[in-house]
Amino acid sequence: MTDKVDDDSSRPLSIRDIARLAGVSRQTVSRVLNGERYIKPSTEAQVRKVIDDLAWRPNSAARALATSRFTTIGVVVTARSHYGPFSAAAAVDQAARARGYAIVSATLAREDEQSLAAALDTFLAHGVDGVVMIAPQQRAHEALQRVSIRVPFISLQWRDAPGERVVAFDQREGARLATRHLLELGHSRILHLAGPQDWNEAEERMHGFLEEMSAWDIAPPPPALGDWTSDLGYDVGLKLLRPRDYTAVFASNDQMALGLIHAAADLGLSVPGDLSVVGFDDIPEAKHFSPPLTTVRQDFSLLGAVAIDLLLAEIEGTSPPDRPEFPVPELIVRGSTVPPRR
Repeated sequence: MTDKVDDDSSRPLSIRDIARLAGVSRQTVSRVLNGERYIKPSTEAQVRKVIDDLAWRPNSAARALATSRFTTIGVVVTARSHYGPFSAAAAVDQAARARGYAIVSATLAREDEQSLAAALDTFLAHGVDGVVMIAPQQRAHEALQRVSIRVPFISLQWRDAPGERVVAFDQREGARLATRHLLELGHSRILHLAGPQDWNEAEERMHGFLEEMSAWDIAPPPPALGDWTSDLGYDVGLKLLRPRDYTAVFASNDQMALGLIHAAADLGLSVPGDLSVVGFDDIPEAKHFSPPLTTVRQDFSLLGAVAIDLLLAEIEGTSPPDRPEFPVPELIVRGSTVPPRR
């Protein structure tokens, strides 16, 4: 092995250089890197010695040649500006990078079939190994079922995704935890401030609220429909809290709960003295609300890890770790909920 590397010493070593120095073909080096069987031990040892002597590590292009994969995951997000999708995308990114995969992402301005197909075509052109879909709206979910995805994929949020390739929090159980907490405190006149009804999570949380109220044999008032924003929570509060028909509110996210607490203050109502409030998501600011907000926490780091574990198991042909595909959120009790006044 007296061969020298090409004249341009500043050029990074390539898989061809390793093959030449080891006296084998480029395909043989690729097979060694890929851990394939049926390679003579002496040939593999020869290649490994060159790699070790030069402290060489394959770059992403060389790795792709060796494994027929680019170790890249595509992530489609249809509502990155909202806390849930943004946090899920960040968690997926972190989990994928921890497993040695790069991330390419696309945020769709429209949740239609054409936009989704265009994003997937772009991913395939970049040679992604798999795709994670973060598409909580009904329109995006329907579009997903009509497009062809030619690589392994996982869908977040929707429990009835195509082929059941899905990871999602148990939204109904999270909503039942929030509602049960208020009921156990002694509240019965509870308003549910729901999210937009084209979002799966909003629908699931509303059903969870209704199911828990029914389990306690209490007829709930009609839910108020929201849009995830604090402004909407404030407007609903001004309209529905003035008659003081309710002693508690379960808001479908923390931002709407914040707006509602603001409205209660403007109406001269004390939270939690006159009105207990529960949110959902446990955004970083929730513990700094006045009062600190009782809410339902979703562990997005766990969700991202489960999604990547399942996706890479399919990509790499391995068995996924034993993790819950539908983890239950956690109720976080703070100062915004107390028993109703007698």
